[in-house]
Amino acid sequence: MANMAKIQDKLAILPALPGCYLMKNKDGDIIYVGKAKKLKNRVRQYFVGAHDFKTTRLVSNIDDFEYIVTGSEKEALLLEINLIKKHTPPYNIMFMDDKTYPYLKLTKEKAPVLKVVRNTKDKKAEYFGPFPDSGAAWETVKLLNQLYPLRKCKRLPKKECLYFHMGQCLAPCVNEIDPKTYQDMAANIRKFLKGDVRDILDTLQKEMEEASENLLFEKAQEKLDLIHAIHHVTAKQQIDFKDRKDRDVFGYYVDKGYISIQGFFVRGGKLLERTLSIEPLYEREEDAFVSFVAQYYSANPLPQEILIPKEYDITQLEEILDTKILQPVRGDKLKLVEMVLANAKNAHEQKFELVERKESRKEEAMAQLSNLLQKEIHRIEIFDNSHISGSFNVSGMVVFVDGEASKKDYRLYKLGEYVSDLDSMKEVVYRRYFRLLKERGRFPDLLIVDGGYLQIEAAKEILDALDIPLTLCGLVKDDNHRTSNLMDRNGKIIPVPRDFSLFFLLTQMQDEVHRFAISYHRRVRNKAMTKSILDEVEGIGEVRKKEIWKHFKSLKRLKEASVEEIAQVIPEKTAITLYNVLHNTDQNGNEA
Repeated sequence: MANMAKIQDKLAILPALPGCYLMKNKDGDIIYVGKAKKLKNRVRQYFVGAHDFKTTRLVSNIDDFEYIVTGSEKEALLLEINLIKKHTPPYNIMFMDDKTYPYLKLTKEKAPVLKVVRNTKDKKAEYFGPFPDSGAAWETVKLLNQLYPLRKCKRLPKKECLYFHMGQCLAPCVNEIDPKTYQDMAANIRKFLKGDVRDILDTLQKEMEEASENLLFEKAQEKLDLIHAIHHVTAKQQIDFKDRKDRDVFGYYVDKGYISIQGFFVRGGKLLERTLSIEPLYEREEDAFVSFVAQYYSANPLPQEILIPKEYDITQLEEILDTKILQPVRGDKLKLVEMVLANAKNAHEQKFELVERKESRKEEAMAQLSNLLQKEIHRIEIFDNSHISGSFNVSGMVVFVDGEASKKDYRLYKLGEYVSDLDSMKEVVYRRYFRLLKERGRFPDLLIVDGGYLQIEAAKEILDALDIPLTLCGLVKDDNHRTSNLMDRNGKIIPVPRDFSLFFLLTQMQDEVHRFAISYHRRVRNKAMTKSILDEVEGIGEVRKKEIWKHFKSLKRLKEASVEEIAQVIPEKTAITLYNVLHNTDQNGNEA
């Protein structure tokens, strides 16, 4: 804390009111957001007395703080969730880095659609889930779309599509469908997703037997396949509660400065288990848990019930969540809560060592780097350029903060006409740091170029011209183009032993920036190639272009296709023109 005098002055005037506080580092970045019933008492606790190692590390990075007074503790909690979402502070526990689970969405349109989604904010739809993984969700929606011929198209086409001819759509695009037909299908889908599959299995069994008796063996096999698919999809569905309510169960376990939060989701008797988070703990465990659950329900639908261990204070959750929150003391619900707590402990014990080792390795790597450069290093920016013989010239920049990739800070650059690798490096360094100068942005503690002394010289020339005294290094590669050592701005080799944690971090950074740059290069190249070929053909617009790539997947497969195969996707006349363009021939098939 380089600014303790200013902090003490602010502490003296803190109000004894509810609100949120935002801790900042020396660069003005928000590193932690918290809430308090009384700001004066809570914020003071960070700067007096002894703390554990992790809280001490947080406090050592605080250079300033701000606060926002709210009307109540409930308002403070809601504000805290929004501030965490907005600023993603590194010391806050966040729900799976904003990861959301897959749901099945059944729209309430005239011709409804069933699909897999992760966003559940559309109020004009029903949602079923969450599913343990996207594979299970897609498997279920595929089966239901076979059983019930709902609409498949995003927009109604002008004529029947392939799904109609396969018996998987009623073609509402050209047919008038009785609304009750879709209502019945929606009701059956709801029953299915709540675990009630007896009626559909009985129907399929009768249809299979009838088809077999009429010697329609192929149709009988289709029905048998559907029966097997239903058994497979519903195999893990065990009815634990006769009421078949949707309920979620949460619990946590704390040890050695980490918290493991576990959640079970029960949907129509189907129990889904999921370890939601294991994170370093910088706040009171009750606050971390409440914040986590509140974040979860800001992105996911509320169930009919939430079960919480009886030892927890649920006052705040009851205020902000519009559903029933129970703390069972007996029966099957208590057993479920105890199971969640046991799983939280088991998950913690299994994963803690790995998480702690990873955290320790990052800290060790950054300490080694700071020691080698004789400067405290937190933020690193690294560049890599990519092109093919000078074409599609691009660059990528990745950012690591305290040894962790900060993907929200990554940047891509489409560079000008290629002259040389050194000119490309000069261009991207100039564009990046001239803009930071102009916008008074955050400069890194270290700039790394993916290359040797010539690349360093190119970057140094631009930094000197802009009068920016950045610490600059290059990544020295071995004969296999792998990270070997660091080189400082004067060309001096800085040895990095292979058993150093820093060596593995540098390798990770090199791999990441190379992946990022080359992925962008491929996207630019593929887009240019697609545009240069298909845009030459009269009669191919955006819709037909999408149909062509959807069918053939790649330029190679398109070139290998015959006129007849292409004509299955677009009109024959246009197919002939496209074929000739692809093979550089005229309308008569002669070489152009």
